[in-house]
Amino acid sequence: MKKILVPTDFSTQAENALKVATQLARKYNSEIYLLHMLEIPLHEVDALRSYNHLPEAIYFMKLAHKKFEALKTKDYLKDLTIHETVEFQEIFKGVFHLCKKHDIDLIIMGSNGVSGLKEMLIGSNTEKVVRTSKTPVLVIKNEHTVFKVNDFVFASDFKDESKATYKKATAFANILKAKMHLLMVNTPNKFITSEKSEHRMTSFVDAFDFKNYTINIYNDINIEKGIMNFSQSINADLIGMSTHGRQGISHFFNGSISEDLVNHAKRPVITFKI
Repeated sequence: MKKILVPTDFSTQAENALKVATQLARKYNSEIYLLHMLEIPLHEVDALRSYNHLPEAIYFMKLAHKKFEALKTKDYLKDLTIHETVEFQEIFKGVFHLCKKHDIDLIIMGSNGVSGLKEMLIGSNTEKVVRTSKTPVLVIKNEHTVFKVNDFVFASDFKDESKATYKKATAFANILKAKMHLLMVNTPNKFITSEKSEHRMTSFVDAFDFKNYTINIYNDINIEKGIMNFSQSINADLIGMSTHGRQGISHFFNGSISEDLVNHAKRPVITFKI
């Protein structure tokens, strides 16, 4: 985990994400890439030609850099390698571009569910970032004076298509020295017997060397409530899941379920793309 991307609008929620990023950066000797997006309603902004004709673009660019300079004076950023970028794009496009350009290992975004980076995390922007990003996305909901993950819930349907993301999740758990609590939520609409569920999960994890886990089958009225209720029952530090397109566990991030989970979960949430 050498490169961490933190999109920021300079809000308290974004700073909460940055503070987590700094803790990880110090622990793992990582560089931090700060990204601020200026979503000016223009058809196209050309860095070489258009600025001379767009005084508003110049103004907002200078304002962003001024805010970056003020931010970088904070004590918690001292002695860290910080890169700043300001781009004129939609947030999900800017994140995708920067991840590809710098080979980012982890994206950390802040949200309180109602303000701050809401526009980055809810609706089409979130779905596009999560669905298209090959980079894990960690959503931080609150300030963490000490970001420590002891118990990591990984929710999945534990089908073969999720094995690639499970491998990424176990690698992340190893980095954090966290215990994984593998979770399959059983709902009335998609009921699977406990015996079949346990057999599927056991067969799934047998293909990996990772051993620091528990297997859990939880019954609830829907998947997102099951994830949140189980996570609360064990006082989990982090919730993780895999996502892609519209298959498997990815339906967590389609429509209201994704918004409800990101908005209502009190714990950090991390996603891994299949």
